[in-house]
Amino acid sequence: MAHDVSPTARALLALEVIQNSPGITAHKLGERLGVTERAARRYVAILREADLPIDSVSGPQGGYRVGRGLRLPPLMFTAAEAMGMVMAVMEGHRNAANPTDPVGSALAKIVRVLPERAAGPVRAFRDVFTPPPAHESPASPELTTQLIKACTVARRLRLVYRMGQAADRVMEIDPWAVVLRHSRWYLLGWSHTKQALRALRVDRIAVIEALPDTFTPPPELDALRTLEEHLSQGWAYPVDVLVDATIDETSRWVPRSLGRLEPDEEGRTRLRATTDEPDWYARQLAAIPAPFRIIGSPELQRATAALGQRLLQASGAKVSA
Repeated sequence: MAHDVSPTARALLALEVIQNSPGITAHKLGERLGVTERAARRYVAILREADLPIDSVSGPQGGYRVGRGLRLPPLMFTAAEAMGMVMAVMEGHRNAANPTDPVGSALAKIVRVLPERAAGPVRAFRDVFTPPPAHESPASPELTTQLIKACTVARRLRLVYRMGQAADRVMEIDPWAVVLRHSRWYLLGWSHTKQALRALRVDRIAVIEALPDTFTPPPELDALRTLEEHLSQGWAYPVDVLVDATIDETSRWVPRSLGRLEPDEEGRTRLRATTDEPDWYARQLAAIPAPFRIIGSPELQRATAALGQRLLQASGAKVSA
């Protein structure tokens, strides 16, 4: 596979290997690079032609070492580059926010040496991050950086929000948090245009304008929980389910995105939500290992009854007409 990488790029890889393994032989260097010993020597020659001090040490413990005269330039990131890198790492590695994890430790080192203009938003994002599934996100690092900054300093924003086939919408919002859920980035905040909580897809935000107004964020905000509960509301069909179990028990079976859990007078749990897909919702309810009863949704009642009929048929039991 060596031919897939340019000689210059391979030489830089050789430099990294030599830095990390002082005294490495040409044979071992070739193995690490996936090339022949002769090719490894050629990459060392390229480094020397570029005036990089690569010393050769003879003897049983000999090999290549980086000379003392080597001074590599510091890494320079723009704020958007830094945010893009951190977003990619944290989306692809669930423990990237944990400094005891190898990837998390490496990320922390990078953040420590970033200039403050780039490190500030990155730290704010990392410190409130919820580990995601590893999927790509279409959100723009430049735009996400601006949103993180606005959340950090509690600055109101005016946004242009794309509505698909409908006309773009202009709104003013107090940005509370940027949240990643199921590989999609959301801006959670209070819309002054609608006087309501809003969860906006970051990839649909076209323009951001910082306003002079500031705000006080909600105390002890659980951004992911608030987002998931918000996303469970506002759909076509109501959901009202009584589960014969406590809230603590029910919360272990029912994800927050499925709806709000409320206690009733007898210690049971009311599940309240809305849905556009009663058939799908009925399948989620079927996984609850406790008795439950659908109270206020004819569409969900019909979907659950149809699911029950299919399960009875699948079991081989006789289904009454």
